[in-house]
Amino acid sequence: MKDVRILGTGACVPDRIVSNDEVGAPAGVDDAWITRKTSIRERRWAAPEQATSDLATAAARAAMQAAGITAEQLSVIAVATSTPDRPQPPTAAYVQRNLGASGTAAFDVNAVCSGTVFALSAVGSIILRRGGYALVIGADVYSRILDPADRKTVILFGDGAGAMVLGPTGRGPLVRHVALHSFGALSDLIQVPAGGSRLPLDHDGLDAGLQYFAMDGREVRRFVVEELPQLVKGFLHEAGVESQDISHFVPHQANGVMLDEVFADLSLPRATMHRTVTHYGNTGAASIPITLDAAVRRGAFRPGDLILLAGFGGGMAASFALIEW
Repeated sequence: MKDVRILGTGACVPDRIVSNDEVGAPAGVDDAWITRKTSIRERRWAAPEQATSDLATAAARAAMQAAGITAEQLSVIAVATSTPDRPQPPTAAYVQRNLGASGTAAFDVNAVCSGTVFALSAVGSIILRRGGYALVIGADVYSRILDPADRKTVILFGDGAGAMVLGPTGRGPLVRHVALHSFGALSDLIQVPAGGSRLPLDHDGLDAGLQYFAMDGREVRRFVVEELPQLVKGFLHEAGVESQDISHFVPHQANGVMLDEVFADLSLPRATMHRTVTHYGNTGAASIPITLDAAVRRGAFRPGDLILLAGFGGGMAASFALIEW
């Protein structure tokens, strides 16, 4: 990733605010229970006419404005999502069309909640070869695949998109190191059972609720709590930095209570953890770039700060990026 830099960030969340009382009632839980279990107080859900590509396009435009570039200068667009507009074409193709970025390569990455850093790694290599600028977008509309009666999942998720413009130039924060991990033996912990080639969605599947997002929450939590600290330690060693060198931690916003527990175990003594989970919930692949953009826009970073991005989720997968501001 040498010489790849972040030139601008942007984000978009829907207007509709969904309270804990609203989302909890069909699942048989209340605001106090949700807050105690997750630290989430509200989330945003897309309007009926909004799709993943709409949120992704808005976030992309904000990032491009921040970077001071036009669509004609883009060479590649990568959208990290597990809730695409349609099974095909890629959601990135709709974003390309919306932006008027003809001539760019446009593709999707599905590494679920780790996807944005996976996409960042992929496009970084591309622009170092091809030149130009890249858009990395994390975008998800999980509200469309949630079972309203499943308290393990419906209380967690919100919709949104976040974006970064990358370029091989001498200005802007430097992407110093990236690492990607997948644990396919645990692939059944998070899934949407039907709708693919393994199990096409039919009337029986709809009646059984197989179109909905499903998660073994206890085992997912165990994976994160047990694996993430060691993975972070190994990543920092590979990157040649010490834990006390990290100034900021921007994790996937899975669950606020779990984040506090994990952060305490990471031994990052000088780092500030950035959170958007309280007001936006878990926005899937969008959560890291949304949270990064929020920190950028409130001026949280200073020149020389080291920022650790950490994704984890379905696959199971984990991804890390070290950014030097």
